[in-house]
Amino acid sequence: MNPRTRATIEDLYRVPGTGKAELINGEIVLMAPTGGITGRAGGEIYVSLRDYERRTGRGYAFPDNVGFTVDLPHRGSFSPDAAFHAGPLQGGKFLDGAPIFAAEVRSESDYGERAEQEMAEKRPDYFAAGTLVVWDVDVLRERVYRADEPNRPTTYRSDDVAEAELALPGWTMPVRDLLP
Repeated sequence: MNPRTRATIEDLYRVPGTGKAELINGEIVLMAPTGGITGRAGGEIYVSLRDYERRTGRGYAFPDNVGFTVDLPHRGSFSPDAAFHAGPLQGGKFLDGAPIFAAEVRSESDYGERAEQEMAEKRPDYFAAGTLVVWDVDVLRERVYRADEPNRPTTYRSDDVAEAELALPGWTMPVRDLLP
């Protein structure tokens, strides 16, 4: 019996088409395309981050489907829906290291007990890799869950202004800008 070969970052580069995927537990985990509301929310976050990038010159804003390589025992990459990275660009390669800010916008498949468990397990991975703030954006429940620490979340509702001060000083975003 041959043990399964663990996938690598090089395998992740060969995911067919423009597929979104992450390297978790030595396996390529494919992610389904998002719907319109989810995609729009991720785009709104990216546009706001890009404005922050241009205003401050502190790093780089990234939209969905950008790979960030990390070296955790069970995770080799992230591909958030929007992110801000303080490190250098890598040409056509994935970015080295976790973003300082990551936004995960929930798709229709990101609900239910299993999805909640997966999201709860992913947040500490971000922090272990060096991310300072993670947003879990739930457009259906009209909330943004912000965490600077995995066990100390802040929940913003539709009338609130969300922030990521630890990672992005002075950057804020009205939660209603993320909603349909």
